[in-house]
Amino acid sequence: MSTAKDQITEIIKRQSDDSSYDEIVRELAFELMVQRGLKDSEQLIRVGLRVCHKLRASQSSTKS
Repeated sequence: MSTAKDQITEIIKRQSDDSSYDEIVRELAFELMVQRGLKDSEQLIRVGLRVCHKLRASQSSTKS
């Protein structure tokens, strides 16, 4: 797993040489928002799976 510094360095390297400071900062902010969104989605999926497992377990225990 790469460090935050490594990730930032890669984002900056991908920018064109004539990129402005604002453009670079905007790209860094965008990447951060995407990563946070992905993390939130993964957490939501895990919560949803736990709820499904609990529902199935309760349904199977009530059928017995």
